[in-house]
Amino acid sequence: MEQPYYKRIVLKLSGEALAGQQGYGIDAEVITSIAHQVKEVIDLKVEVAIVVGGGNIWRGIAGSEKGMDRATADYMGMLATVMNSLALQDALETMGVPTRVQSSITMQQVAEPYIRRRAMRHLEKGRVVIFAAGTGNPYFSTDTTAALRAAEIEAEVILMAKNKVDGVYSADPFKDPSAKKFETLTYLEVISKNLGVMDSTASSSVWITTSRWWCFRLRKKGTLNALSLAKKSGLQLKEVYNYATNDKKECRRAYGKSNWRFEKRLVIASCGPSYSFSA
Repeated sequence: MEQPYYKRIVLKLSGEALAGQQGYGIDAEVITSIAHQVKEVIDLKVEVAIVVGGGNIWRGIAGSEKGMDRATADYMGMLATVMNSLALQDALETMGVPTRVQSSITMQQVAEPYIRRRAMRHLEKGRVVIFAAGTGNPYFSTDTTAALRAAEIEAEVILMAKNKVDGVYSADPFKDPSAKKFETLTYLEVISKNLGVMDSTASSSVWITTSRWWCFRLRKKGTLNALSLAKKSGLQLKEVYNYATNDKKECRRAYGKSNWRFEKRLVIASCGPSYSFSA
């Protein structure tokens, strides 16, 4: 058996990805395909936590734009993520993968409350942990949830599965044919260029915590497995420093270990080949 590159990962799934071609709700074939790929990674002895969005059912921002109170609309979106999380839990457990859903909003009948140490213990025991209901606070996206939970459980990387695109572009490639695909980006560039790969709060959170974030399109079986082994072509992660030198020891001497950690800029990389959720 090949040895995985990472021991603990956070997989960020968009709610739209679960809808498949129908565009709304949960597509049984899609969620089964995702569960199968997660199982392959679990079989590699990788600890997997998942954050799933709720856009296939409800978007808080869309509700607020139609006149609904923003906080109420966001809470409805959190409930949508719980529905998606339960569906994914069912698909995983059908395949024999023990799974726990932890919700930021207390609902004891269907999910555990989010407790950091309990989540980490589940992961150590080989269980998948799905973080539902976002951060539990309105105005924060599930991208930010992924960044926050990754830092809390000490995950080594965040794998962000995109629904339609195979990486990060300067504009929407479906609307702008001249959109440029970036091979690497620093988090500062994601914020300054206002790129839509993630919101600015999530970008800032990952930058500060120095978590690694890969952006890719999940399209066929085996892709998530390959990413966990860090061997997919075109997928590279680099470290870029705000100094005249790339020598880590010199950076530590000049700024101290703690400051060096926060000054370091980790890049976001995109996956070369295109993939989608089709089996």
